[in-house]
Amino acid sequence: MDHPDHESFMRRALELARQAWGATHPNPMVGAVLVEEGRIVGEGFHAEDGGPHAERLALLARGKPPRPGATLYVTLEPCSTAGRTGACTEAIIAAGVRKVVVGALDPNPAHAGRGLEVLRAAGVEVVSGVLAGECNDLNLIFNHWITRDEPLFAAKAAVTLDGKIATRSGESRWISNEASRADVHRWRRLFPGIAVGAMTVLKDNPRLTARTCTAEWCPWRFVFDGLLRTVVEKNLPQVYTDAHRERTIVVTTSHGGMGYVRKLRDMGIKVWLFDSVSQRVPFADFRRRCAAERISGVFFEGGAQLVSEVLRSRQLDYLMVYRAPVLFADEKGRSIFGGLRPDRLDQAVRLSDVRHDTFGDDELMRGRVVYPEKLLIDETAFGGRG
Repeated sequence: MDHPDHESFMRRALELARQAWGATHPNPMVGAVLVEEGRIVGEGFHAEDGGPHAERLALLARGKPPRPGATLYVTLEPCSTAGRTGACTEAIIAAGVRKVVVGALDPNPAHAGRGLEVLRAAGVEVVSGVLAGECNDLNLIFNHWITRDEPLFAAKAAVTLDGKIATRSGESRWISNEASRADVHRWRRLFPGIAVGAMTVLKDNPRLTARTCTAEWCPWRFVFDGLLRTVVEKNLPQVYTDAHRERTIVVTTSHGGMGYVRKLRDMGIKVWLFDSVSQRVPFADFRRRCAAERISGVFFEGGAQLVSEVLRSRQLDYLMVYRAPVLFADEKGRSIFGGLRPDRLDQAVRLSDVRHDTFGDDELMRGRVVYPEKLLIDETAFGGRG
């Protein structure tokens, strides 16, 4: 790195990008700052799908052509294809910017590095890889979507020191502290979809919205209910009756009964019906349906059976675990995961690209799920859907 301020200006670009947290799907979040003589003279961020790109907005904010020696900082490699808004490399070259500092490369294998090549061919000095880890982490969902052409499936859990999510009687509110729970709402705002199982809906009657300090936002709310138990009771869960019910999707199988399917649809609730030999929804089919609907990420919040079934079907991509300084020391306390039976450590599921955060006394560990070559399944686990 040839300039002491590269990281500070890139951090400002990251701050700008985060202002569009959860609002750009299926596009990435991108921030840019234009710097002249060590001072920021233009800023921009990509605010929504189809909207102007961060680089163009930063250049426009300058109000006039940049001075010689101006440097543009951008969290993601500038695009080199026209698309809906024009190639950012063309705008940079046309503006006369002679130096560009980039955080992360374009994750698309067909485009990675092409924008930098175009800039260098035009005589623009390029520095890349500044805060690359943070810039890549910013776009977890987009990076997965663009490289695999499928949504990112993530799960979260709040656990005790011994990995429990509830006492033997089922009490779980609250293991994590208020700051951790606020961070969960931040992640809810990022993901286009949230998923829970039938028992979670019946027990907790959750709203499944992202409630931040400024507003309440409703993602797609997936209820996994293979037998449609959530429709049987007279007093229906609020996700079926509230003002956001058009954002609720019940994920079920033919085992639930077409009468209940019609009841839900008559109420304005969407139903995704999957063929299955059992009451369990096939997660690979669910992933393909999400991809077809351009839902680029789903946040699985519980219950334990649902999250465990996603894991043991090898469909879980990312895991977030909030650990609180609480100890049950009770083998009958309830755990978040089950259904596997590794005999050796090399048969265990692991995390990679791990990141750590603290929220008061709570700790968050999150990372990509790495499966062993052979995943040993306990076929006796989970007779129903959680």
